[in-house]
Amino acid sequence: MEKSKDKNKDKALTGRQFFSYRNAGVDLDNAALAVEMIKKSVFSTFNSNVLNDLGSFAGLYNFDKKRFSEPVLVASTDGVGTKLLLAKQTGIYKNIGQDLVAMCINDILCCGASPLFFLDYIACGKLVPETIEMIVSSIAASCIICETALIGGETAEMPGMYRSDDIDIAGFAVGVVEKKSVINPELVKEGDEIIGIASSGLHSNGFSLVRKVIKDKKLDLDKIYDFKSTDLKGLKLGEIMMLPTALYHNILKTIYREGILLNGIAHITGGGFYENIKRIIPKELDAVINGKSWPVHEIFSFLQNMADIEDDEMYRVFNMGIGMVLITSPEYADKFKKLAIASRDNMYIIGRVEKGSGKVRIVK
Repeated sequence: MEKSKDKNKDKALTGRQFFSYRNAGVDLDNAALAVEMIKKSVFSTFNSNVLNDLGSFAGLYNFDKKRFSEPVLVASTDGVGTKLLLAKQTGIYKNIGQDLVAMCINDILCCGASPLFFLDYIACGKLVPETIEMIVSSIAASCIICETALIGGETAEMPGMYRSDDIDIAGFAVGVVEKKSVINPELVKEGDEIIGIASSGLHSNGFSLVRKVIKDKKLDLDKIYDFKSTDLKGLKLGEIMMLPTALYHNILKTIYREGILLNGIAHITGGGFYENIKRIIPKELDAVINGKSWPVHEIFSFLQNMADIEDDEMYRVFNMGIGMVLITSPEYADKFKKLAIASRDNMYIIGRVEKGSGKVRIVK
């Protein structure tokens, strides 16, 4: 009788459920593997100012105050919005890290700052090391272009918070500018020229509207539509929509090196022309934009024609082919023209600053 009881007890023990992080949906081995896979990319961004490695609890950066008499730190944080849903739909994650870096660093450039370091945050439902490595490699490559150290980050696997194939990312950039060189609206004067630097396409804004157009108009992301632009020919629609946000660090560095003074810089993101340019002009002036002064990127014409979107809405939501707007004195106009030819960056004089009431006016 006693033996029978022992046998039942052993059977019950054998059937016990042992709980672990893994069967709760979090794989610590995958997390460790992802860290190993991204180390090379991350370390490639380090310079002599970085004082730690990935094993530290925080990023350490040695700030050289000798370079500045009155240094002002400039910080920005951003994500890439619902473009990530299109990345999931198309499976194109290879350049999403550039979108993240651009959305943060392009913003701090608007204050006249030079970027110093960057951090990233990646959240997902199920951690796939290869996808994490692809995203972080793109972040690191973009940081190198912008002469920025990727000094830290966080990857969080959160089943229940996210579905297994969900990924969200956020970035944090810190830069520095001399206090006397901070760009602000007070520098903008009547008669100043407005320069536009071309975008690479949709960048990372307006994708809630883009995805609605795709769904309602039943657009095929795998289809090669009849685009006329040479750089878009042969690309699937999904590939065109996933083209990464342009990085403007190098062209601005070249502009400064040429001795061109900028009175205003606007990164054309959410809010399009109207909200972003409005930020950098005084209340007694208007920015008058000639809507025919640059070739509108073909993806915008495509979307507008497909969904019958009004012009004002297009300029309020999208960059329309201009990713960065600069305001400068007319005396630098010729230098800009020469620089545009020499650097192969598509730059256009797209308007002037006139008396007004702090508005952005687009004329055609």
